[in-house]
Amino acid sequence: MIPRYARPDMVAVWSPETKFKIWYEIEAHACDAQAKLGVIPQENADAVWKAKDVEFDVARIDEIEAVTKHDVIAFLTHLAEHVGSEEARFVHQGMTSSDVLDTCFNVQLVRASDILLVGMDRLLAALKTRALEHKDTLRVGRSHGIHAEPTTMGLTFARFYAEMDRNKTRLQQAREEIATGAISGAVGTFANIDPAVEEHVCEQLGLTPEPISTQVIPRDRHAMFFAVLGVIASSIENVAIEIRHMQRTEVLEGAEFFSMGQKGSSAMPHKKNPVLTENLTGLARLVRMTVIPAMENVALWHERDISHSSVERGIGPDATVTLDFALHRLAGVVEKMLIFPENMLDNMNKFPGLVMSQRVLLSLTQAGVSREDAYSMVQRNALKVWEERVDFQEQLLADADVVAALGVDGINEKFNMDYHTKHVDTIFARVFKD
Repeated sequence: MIPRYARPDMVAVWSPETKFKIWYEIEAHACDAQAKLGVIPQENADAVWKAKDVEFDVARIDEIEAVTKHDVIAFLTHLAEHVGSEEARFVHQGMTSSDVLDTCFNVQLVRASDILLVGMDRLLAALKTRALEHKDTLRVGRSHGIHAEPTTMGLTFARFYAEMDRNKTRLQQAREEIATGAISGAVGTFANIDPAVEEHVCEQLGLTPEPISTQVIPRDRHAMFFAVLGVIASSIENVAIEIRHMQRTEVLEGAEFFSMGQKGSSAMPHKKNPVLTENLTGLARLVRMTVIPAMENVALWHERDISHSSVERGIGPDATVTLDFALHRLAGVVEKMLIFPENMLDNMNKFPGLVMSQRVLLSLTQAGVSREDAYSMVQRNALKVWEERVDFQEQLLADADVVAALGVDGINEKFNMDYHTKHVDTIFARVFKD
């Protein structure tokens, strides 16, 4: 996580100040529940709330931790400095460090999810706008990087919209999966703390009590969460790769917006490089590299170890901050992207009429020609288009076998582009459902 690829709202979720504030709220709510159960005096629980407006001193906590070698103990010591050691003596009653750390981590992941969902909505809106704008803008579809059959630019954007919409659903499910808390004490048996404390703390923090925890919340939840982030990152790369291809000089069907004063190269003044989408390809790699460590965190020794801890301190902020930045960067690219319909038609016509080969093939079979003979008839004319850049339609009209099977009018009719766009409205209705 570096400032260059970070947005302030998401960075704030992972700041030490935010973390310690959540730790404090967990401890204070736990004290309230303990007092209600009669385990600790009410006045002690009330005293803890004296620190509710305190800005915890990160440097002081670090100073204490340098001695204690334990971050939660350092925080509790600092808390006692604010509320008084006598008043704070029942704080953390029956709890273990993971009750605070794991519950806090999940609160942060939930908050991060909410920010990511805002970014998803912005990207979805941008993709939908461009899809509707270019619903009928013809371009050639490609398979293996080679011209295939006509499609539309709108269908390209609609395809990406549908993919991102699935990702939004996945992220919502991942948010629900991760929104659990555990205040169950050492090894998770509730031996020293009543389950009602966990229920109260979770309710106050917008979480669900973990059905069964050990000394930690099960890490399969986190593995699923980071896996979803990895899928979203891959979808971002999917869009970025398509835009990068469109911006290639010999294609130039679309391009990133190039602002006034922007420079594409330190050496070549003519350059307009797809730097934003190239950057997104790299950022997607960074997010995906957090997935395997999250998977490996699932297997812990017995009721707990801390092999997961150092990993999560890194991948939690890194994955969410990077993905948040990437979502908004891609949304901005799509919103301002330049589209060149004339170049799309020029590209399609580089090999005139060739994209209609399948339609001619099918028509020949329907006219009674065997598929093998029909394929041979079409291919021999298509290859001349590849080699000599002649017009495919004219080649077919000069082929006696094709004319005998389809007739002149039958051949000419096969080159109507509307044939390939007749179901665009149906696809759009499926994708956008409105």
